[in-house]
Amino acid sequence: MDYQNLLLNIDQEILYITINRESKLNALNKATLNELNKAFADAIQNVNVGGIIITGAGEKAFVAGADISEFSSFNAEQGKALAAEGQKNVFDLIANAAKPIIAAINGFALGGGLELALACHIRIASENAKMGLPEVTLGLIPGYGGTQRLTQIIGKGRAMEMILTADMITADQALNFGLVNKVVLQSQLLEVATGMMLKILSRSPKGISAAIIAINAFGDKKQDGFTTEIEEFGKCFEHPDFKEGVSAFLEKRKSNFQRN
Repeated sequence: MDYQNLLLNIDQEILYITINRESKLNALNKATLNELNKAFADAIQNVNVGGIIITGAGEKAFVAGADISEFSSFNAEQGKALAAEGQKNVFDLIANAAKPIIAAINGFALGGGLELALACHIRIASENAKMGLPEVTLGLIPGYGGTQRLTQIIGKGRAMEMILTADMITADQALNFGLVNKVVLQSQLLEVATGMMLKILSRSPKGISAAIIAINAFGDKKQDGFTTEIEEFGKCFEHPDFKEGVSAFLEKRKSNFQRN
């Protein structure tokens, strides 16, 4: 696919996805969401991709929200369809991916941009990053999973405050809230994200995917997390990674897990 709004690059089994609409502060329009769906769906199936890092072009914004002009005249049914399609095709696709996904938040992450980061498994922010869900200032609420994922990550009280006041928070506040895992210098953002991803990719691919599935079961009313953990734990015993990991441990050497 010829991407118009994304830049893709694979290095050391890491797919780097850069939302490339810097003049629009990397806002999510329909075309960009469609491209994100294609890029993530392909990466999840690509055996040469072990993990994904997503960021925004430039130093001002990760994603500064959605393209409001595209839905300013929508009615209730159109709005519902917008949220449902976006959640299914992009945000849930990312959250439920069995490959690790890191958001490298390089500036503003607002509205749909913060929801995109929330869908990722790990978030690392540059020190100048600012995050918020300003939808209530438009007479809306977050529609791409923000009310649910933000609450799960930082707790009901703080999620209520962020969403109802529409206030932005700084990177340091986000770190204190547990919204991001690390805050680093802008110049070191991708380096730190890459280092973390390479460490993750040195572990068992089967173990990583099973852990993501089990962790995602937490808070999911459709499944019991403990049962999911037990099932995924059991499946690991049938995978070659288990034999290699145990052998490496007993032989006091580094594991040599095979991705393909």
